Order: sequence, then structure tokens, then C-alpha cells
Amino acid sequence: MLGKTYLTKQASLLMKFARTTSDSELSAKLISKAADLKSQADPLPDKDQGPAAPDVSPYK
Repeated sequence: MLGKTYLTKQASLLMKFARTTSDSELSAKLISKAADLKSQADPLPDKDQGPAAPDVSPYK
């Protein structure tokens, strides 16, 4: 599963490209895809919820 940070960054890049193109049809498609990515990212937690690292002590 892709993380919230990745999806948000991709949506931001699509919006940037949409603003720079002069093709209105392409711009609309990029904005639509960015909205899809944002809707996928919204319900995800802000931080990675992967497994926690084991407690490691340098002293034995």
C-alpha cells in the first residue's frame, strides 16, 4: 500500500504540471487524477504505521 506522503506528493506534482500546460484537456485530466490521489491519501494516517523497531541497547 502506498503511503500518505507519497500520494500527497504525487498529487502535488500533478497539480504543478496542470498549471504549466496550455492544453486545457490535459490540465483537466491531471487535476482529476490529483483529486483521486488526494482522496486515497486523506483516510490514511499521517505517519507510517509500520512495525516498531525492537528496543536495542548498546549495553548488555
